[in-house]
Amino acid sequence: MMQNPFGPQPDPGLYSYLNLKKRLYKNIQAAGVKDEIFRAVQKAFEAALDKEKLPLSRPERKRLLAQVMKDVLSDMLTKLESGPKS
Repeated sequence: MMQNPFGPQPDPGLYSYLNLKKRLYKNIQAAGVKDEIFRAVQKAFEAALDKEKLPLSRPERKRLLAQVMKDVLSDMLTKLESGPKS
């Protein structure tokens, strides 16, 4: 039976919260979630930009995408911190 990773452990370094967080992050990284999120935002960004019909240079598009991406990720963090809506 697997022990609770947050409970008392014979080797606290092995199952500490930080180690658990690192292991979970590595698994999520391996699943390519970061790339999927980036592609989804980039696709929506390109569609919205096409709809606006704005002629932007590549550097302008790249800078605007970075700003929009930051806003999207910030919104996601805010939503996570506020918890589920009931």
